[in-house]
Order: sequence, then structure tokens, then C-alpha cells
Amino acid sequence: MNSNFGQVLALSFTCLLTACAGTPPEESVPVSAEVPGVVPALAYYQSLQRMSAAEMTRERTALGAHPSSPANQLRLAMLLGHPRAAQDLNRALGLLDSLMKSPDPVALSLYPVVRLLADNYNERLKIDAQAEKQGAQLKEQLKESQRKTLELQEKLNGLADIERTLPPRARATRPVQATGAK
Repeated sequence: MNSNFGQVLALSFTCLLTACAGTPPEESVPVSAEVPGVVPALAYYQSLQRMSAAEMTRERTALGAHPSSPANQLRLAMLLGHPRAAQDLNRALGLLDSLMKSPDPVALSLYPVVRLLADNYNERLKIDAQAEKQGAQLKEQLKESQRKTLELQEKLNGLADIERTLPPRARATRPVQATGAK
């Protein structure tokens, strides 16, 4: 009787395991450009890396024709800040700022990417401003160096003129020393 009980228990356990294993897995939602969230936004940014400048221009026009959803605003901000596209970092920052202030749930889900891009664009603007400032300083230093070089050249020319106007020096002859007695 114990052997029948063991067989029934083993059979029940096997049926239970096969019943659990037989359920189909849940269908996953494919990630597309229309699904809001961080992953599609990052996938879009990665797709920008493969686009030519002409394709980016067409993409910018297409995004301008679409309704202003948080996902489209983010895409446009990515495009406006992309190094190979016609950059407009201030406009991109305006779009990102409006997304950060938006109570829209889609905008809230995009907040990490929006914050990252805004920080990146602000840093790039700061670096550009510093580069312009340093460029202006270098240009000023170059002008100052050129002015000093010109002054020194004029002084050298003046000294050369003075030297030419001086009377020639008479050559002094050296007295010959007498040789001593042997």
C-alpha cells in the first residue's frame, strides 16, 4: 500500500510540474519609437549616430510636423543637440526644460534621460563660452605680441640707423713690444 501511495504522490507531483511548465510565456510588448520610456529614447539617440546630415535634416522636418508629445520633444532636443546636425543647444534646452516641468506621466518617465541631456547641453554651452573667452584672450595676446614685436623692430632699425651715421672708427694699431735681450 505504501508503494501505491508513493506512486500516486509521484504522479501528482509530475502532473503539477507539467501543468506549470505548460503555460505559455507572457507576450512581451516590442519596443518601438512610439512607446514612451527611457529605452526607446536611448535607442532613438543611438539611431541618430547612424544618420547622415541629410537624414538628420529630414528627421528634423518630420519631427516638426508631428504633434508635440513628450517623446517627440525629447527626440527633437536630441536632434538639436547632436554634433553632426545643425545645433541649437538653447532651443534644445528650452524643450528639455519644458519636459522637466511637465506633469505628464510620459514626460515623468523620460525625466532621467531629459536631465542627462540638459546637464550635457549646459556643460557644452559652458565649454563653448569658455573656448570663446579663451579665443578672445589669445587674440588679444597675439595683438599685444605683434605690437611689442613691431616696437622692438623699430628700435632695432633706429639703432641700425644710428650705427650707420656714426663716423667710422680709426683702427688703432697696437704697439709692437720690443723683444728682450737674449
